[in-house]
Amino acid sequence: MKKNFVEELKWRGMLAQIMPGTEELLQKEMVTAYLGTDPTADSLHIGHLCGIMMLRHLQRCGHKPIILVGGATGMIGDPSGKSQERNLLDADTLYHNQECIKKQVAKFLDFNAEGPNKAEMVNNYDWMKDFSFLDFAREVGKHITVNYMMAKDSVQQRLNGTARDGLSFTEFTYQLLQGYDFLHLYKTKGCKLQLGGNDQWGNMTTGTELIRRKLGQEAEAFALTCPLITKADGKKFGKTESGNVWLDPQRTTPYAFYQFWLNVSDDDAERYIKIFTSLDKETIDALVEEHRVDPGRRLLQRRLAEEVTVMVHSREALDMAIEASNILFGKSTKESLLKIDEQTLLDVFDGVPHFTLDASLLGQPAVELFTRDDVKVFASKGEMRKLIQGGGVSLNKEKLNAPDRVVTADDLIDGKYLLVQRGKKNYYLITVK
Repeated sequence: MKKNFVEELKWRGMLAQIMPGTEELLQKEMVTAYLGTDPTADSLHIGHLCGIMMLRHLQRCGHKPIILVGGATGMIGDPSGKSQERNLLDADTLYHNQECIKKQVAKFLDFNAEGPNKAEMVNNYDWMKDFSFLDFAREVGKHITVNYMMAKDSVQQRLNGTARDGLSFTEFTYQLLQGYDFLHLYKTKGCKLQLGGNDQWGNMTTGTELIRRKLGQEAEAFALTCPLITKADGKKFGKTESGNVWLDPQRTTPYAFYQFWLNVSDDDAERYIKIFTSLDKETIDALVEEHRVDPGRRLLQRRLAEEVTVMVHSREALDMAIEASNILFGKSTKESLLKIDEQTLLDVFDGVPHFTLDASLLGQPAVELFTRDDVKVFASKGEMRKLIQGGGVSLNKEKLNAPDRVVTADDLIDGKYLLVQRGKKNYYLITVK
């Protein structure tokens, strides 16, 4: 017996709004459902993950997921939740972004499944590129009134908001274009359900309305949304001081990705482990119970970080992220340091003091280099000698046994870094140029 998709979303806290009749349809037959994403970047970020997880659960419950990349709508921009119009992208950039997104989504959905519910990816540019404006006005525009479109919250917020530029006609037509996507997929793929974030509810119901007005009241079309995920303090989820947390390891290293999940609050960890993993209810309930007994062990955060990192990256990436974490917080060796790539090294030591050293100074004793005014790791040569004598100084995770030990180019990590450790917790990263 396949799981009930709506029930699955409910206990996970992933259901916001649902049109009447949706659950009955899902229990009656295998349903084809789609979720749209704009290819405005060549990577998804974790703000997209709730929607992608909805598609993952949908497929696991025996239904067919379609991910729609908005090549056409991405050229326009969606007013929902935005205070200003988007930059428009050219066709080459959109195609590149689409291919990158498909590789990422393939980690969540089975595009090679045997049977009718294998995942598909479509691009609305394919059916919009040859659609003339006159044909669109006649085929689509005449079925939806301006009054209906004006009543949508996304439109009202932009018209009554603080945006100086108001709402362009281009953006105003967005809900018609998204509505037509649903109509096209309904006719060509038998797609009866659209999934999305709660800010898309207005656009999604325009699609169901267009299908009924074009094909008759008996046409079954439904919409279901997930809530917009926030942190426990009400702030936007997925944003850090350095910006979005991306799924692409070139944009956000697996170490930084892992650390993001590891550092969420207890309240957020309880919600996020239901939303962003495929763990079943029994497993999660047991983890929550165990975590509450001893929150200091951060069991929930660790399991959440592990599950999401493996799903988005790989088991090897998780191992590397944990090893990188141990460099700063646990026992590790020079080998561990040499294994990690440059960006991960910089991420690991992001919060520690940084110094720059001229490469011509290499070849001098450590006690000369690390007590300079511009590389003030130690207050004085006497302090450094005393600490070395007590075994409290390391260079690149190896104990420094003599203050006169010469530092050479062979000591450089990635050809340009030196890591000095004073005591157990004080690190200093030196860039040699």
